[in-house]
Amino acid sequence: MKIELKDIEKVLKENDNFYILTHKSPDGDTLGSAFALCFALQKMNKNAKVLCSDVIPEKYKFLYENLEIQNFNPKYIISVDVAEAQLLGDILNCYANQIDLSIDHHMLNQKFAKLWYIDSTAAATAEIIYEIIRKLEVRLDFNIAKCIYTGVSTDTGCFKNANTSARSHRIAAKMIDLGVDNFKIDKIMFDTKSKTKLNLEKIALNSFEFFNNDKCAIISLTNEEINKFDTCESDFDGFSVIPRQVEGVLIGIFLREFEPGKFKVSVRTDESIDASMICAYFNGGGHRCAAGCIIYGTLTETKNKLVNIINRFVG
Repeated sequence: MKIELKDIEKVLKENDNFYILTHKSPDGDTLGSAFALCFALQKMNKNAKVLCSDVIPEKYKFLYENLEIQNFNPKYIISVDVAEAQLLGDILNCYANQIDLSIDHHMLNQKFAKLWYIDSTAAATAEIIYEIIRKLEVRLDFNIAKCIYTGVSTDTGCFKNANTSARSHRIAAKMIDLGVDNFKIDKIMFDTKSKTKLNLEKIALNSFEFFNNDKCAIISLTNEEINKFDTCESDFDGFSVIPRQVEGVLIGIFLREFEPGKFKVSVRTDESIDASMICAYFNGGGHRCAAGCIIYGTLTETKNKLVNIINRFVG
């Protein structure tokens, strides 16, 4: 059932023992949103805990270093920045049918929870969490602020993506006023690479292919290429934006084979083309300029499937 922002305030005040679930392959928005909400609930003398199916990358450790570790049995389960239940991942899949409240900004959210609040105008779920915390009249402190800032910054591509709004900048500015070191966070999120990531980038750059009169660019990493290195999820951050950076490219695609014959597809587009519509052909989704899906097949088959669909969007 759809609810309003004011209803979330009532729900959070009336309940306790919260599990806050993030999506698999966690990014700055799902983690920033979850930990910000967790800090706020704990400040309300509630029990709250963040769960993730995957190991949280080391670079996000600063988000939760001051969080109180609480052990309890859950009575209310919330998902944040999770568009569909399968994105919870293997470990959290046991909660797929038990989500009491979904808070999200994805337009194509599958509304799998008992209650849901979806604001697709928000550049990041962290923007929604910020509004919720204000409604709860919890004092925003440094711990909450760095989580909110990280969520907004990462989901806007350091405020460069088309989804960035005046609201995004206003919220970020308020977090900086609360002591957030935006330079340090943005450097960690966007300007720091492991040697593994650098080696993977070299391979991906060598895979560049252009289609549709150079309006579409595709880069790829196969399972065989990836397995040459000891990787973690954060080693793949930022790959999706690389093909769209080429002058004249309207559709940029990153293909990552995470299992033999199974590709994770990340699509980034110019504002004139809806990335979520492209991914919808393969049961995926996302935002207008950033979306994703899964395609089965060889690398060549996957490219061909995508190019056939892209022909409908660009000549």
